Amino acid sequence: MGRFYGVGYASYCRPRLVWQTNYFGRLSTSATATPSQSGAHNYIRSAIDRLLLYCMNSLRFETEPGFFITADAWGDPANPPVLLLHGGGQTRHSWGDTARWLADAGWYAIALDARGHGDSDWSPEGHYTIDYLASDLRAVIAQLDQKPALVGASMGGMTALIAEGERLPGTESICTAIVLVDIAPRTEQKGIERIFAFMSNNQDGFASLNEAAEAVAAYLPHRSRPSDNSRLEKNLRLRKSPDGELRYYWHWDPTMLAVWRQTTDPSRQIQNEERLYKAAQALIIPTLIVRGGISDVVSEKVMAEFLDAVPHVHSVSVANAGHMVAGDSNHAFTKAVIEFLTSERTKE
Repeated sequence: MGRFYGVGYASYCRPRLVWQTNYFGRLSTSATATPSQSGAHNYIRSAIDRLLLYCMNSLRFETEPGFFITADAWGDPANPPVLLLHGGGQTRHSWGDTARWLADAGWYAIALDARGHGDSDWSPEGHYTIDYLASDLRAVIAQLDQKPALVGASMGGMTALIAEGERLPGTESICTAIVLVDIAPRTEQKGIERIFAFMSNNQDGFASLNEAAEAVAAYLPHRSRPSDNSRLEKNLRLRKSPDGELRYYWHWDPTMLAVWRQTTDPSRQIQNEERLYKAAQALIIPTLIVRGGISDVVSEKVMAEFLDAVPHVHSVSVANAGHMVAGDSNHAFTKAVIEFLTSERTKE
């Protein structure tokens, strides 16, 4: 089992606020208070807990010796955890306000950077197959105090499927529920090729944030362009190009493209689909698939095939959202996730 590290609160959370929270936490377990003091203490603690919903705690998980996965967490660690697993070429910053809203709804939301993405370690050996991703996920879950629900977009959804669906016979589920975000065992090849084209065409980086924003706008013409690029900037890193020019690059290891290309080879595609279907049919926990209403990766036909093959899976479509559902319609997406997770939790 790996090791888990808390790395403190984000810079925008005041150090004093963190100290106060710890201080009142100690009071609640070690001090004997009068009724009036208890009332004041509970009021202050409640106010601080509400404030902490808007604070982010950075975490590090060791998933194999010397290899670390970075995460951000929102909410009370005592609450039921939800792991947010982003799609390929994205980072933990791709979820918009989903994590904060989950925390506000009573969950402990943890957004992970997958290996080779963002601030998680990159593999010098190019170990980016689904098996390595699933192994990382299992290692992270093993370090949590409670079984989490899993919300996985695209690559993250496949990771969740394999990690849970291929558990050893006779072993417990590693999670309480799974939400698959615009991903199914079979996908539309045209949509997958469009993703690869976008990722491949921009490996030389961008001269400015605005240039990167224009590339995203061209790739996602149905999405309203944000008024500022602050969130986009979190998925980029400024570094020198081979000719010494400072440019913005996507914050993921380009080695992954070659590894992933192998999975789309026709000789392996059917094998991969069969593996994912088998994993999905082995699921014994509540499962929801959230499809983007205008997705070119999971079409209505693809989702219907999936639901026919795995009839215990629930489904919902988010209108006017493409493959990147959480980014296209963050509020509607998050509402669907919270409603599903909450309804399943009340059945326990």
